[in-house]
Amino acid sequence: MMERYVYKERKKLRLGYTTGACAAAAVKAAAQMLLTGKIVEQVELATPAGTLLRLRIEQIRADGERVRCAVRKDAGDDHDVTDGAYIHACVEKIPSGMEIDGGEGVGRVTRPGLDQPVGSAAINSVPRRMMAEVMREAADGCGYEGGLRAVISVPAGEEIAARTLNGKLGIVGGISILGTSGIVEPMSEQALLDTIRAEISMHSAEGERDLVVTPGNYGETFVEQHLGLDLAHTVKCGNFIGSTIDMACEFRLRSLLFVGHLGKLVKLGSGIMNTHSSYADGRMETLAACVLLAGGDAKLARSILFCNTTDEAAACLREASFLEAAMAQLMTRIHAALRQRADAGLSVEAVVFSNRYGILGMTEGAEALIGIHRSEEEKTGNT
Repeated sequence: MMERYVYKERKKLRLGYTTGACAAAAVKAAAQMLLTGKIVEQVELATPAGTLLRLRIEQIRADGERVRCAVRKDAGDDHDVTDGAYIHACVEKIPSGMEIDGGEGVGRVTRPGLDQPVGSAAINSVPRRMMAEVMREAADGCGYEGGLRAVISVPAGEEIAARTLNGKLGIVGGISILGTSGIVEPMSEQALLDTIRAEISMHSAEGERDLVVTPGNYGETFVEQHLGLDLAHTVKCGNFIGSTIDMACEFRLRSLLFVGHLGKLVKLGSGIMNTHSSYADGRMETLAACVLLAGGDAKLARSILFCNTTDEAAACLREASFLEAAMAQLMTRIHAALRQRADAGLSVEAVVFSNRYGILGMTEGAEALIGIHRSEEEKTGNT
């Protein structure tokens, strides 16, 4: 067990280690056992983050031609679906080179734009480099001049993958072996950002230049049921509105259409590009400002400030016959914030809705982007 901690939101949280670190440690142990004939029950692994891990080696099997062993994944206090899974490595001798492949429970890449090419095992670049390095170290340490081949497998991988986004990303048959630092940090934003980047990269590689973006499940449901668009062209961004726009600029997309609940997207009206409550709120303040900008009185604005939720605020505005006017101001402010974040080549629009009242407002170019998506789906027969 790893005994390193971070503090987040006044909580002490234990760090863990990635599937990539587990795989590299298992490869290191298997290579050493294959070349020395001695049992290895623990290995030290230097991670890219500079942390030295001491990992227990389990389920050792050797037949003279190859050695197989496993490391149990420990995600620390992170809510990781791979926590507790056994990451196996089987190492054998080959004439030359250091080869790495995936076996049972490790996914295969079927769509372009991801870290590995189509047809390859879903073992990302950093874990691959770690595995190659530990095999070379083992060979050099034993004076072995031939090559080694490592096959990574995760017996529970296919079942675990069903609870991930791998299917949507075009990774079939199992999980991905991931990790850039070797360390899992609980509540890590980077893991979420990496997932968004992977999705955008995949869509871009397939020639898609116009994407629909939703913060979460509410948005996806609205896109499908109320806008009638295919979810195959959508990306979930969570709270990372600004970072998603930055990635779209990086991949030179043509447009993004954000579709989200008022409770999330209202924050854009004050230029808040990370909508998590730990960064900023400002929901009622933004709506109150929109009331005043639309010509509403101080009494109505004050009543909005005392609302607990945006649904309550929308009901208050509707009762005062001021919902449409306030939303018009909000959409103007949202559009300005989105345009300021994007570069000149990217069109960014938004649709804001509530579960009770449906569409509350659209930025001025949103309807045109909806039309583009419908036209594309008609061409491909997805309607």
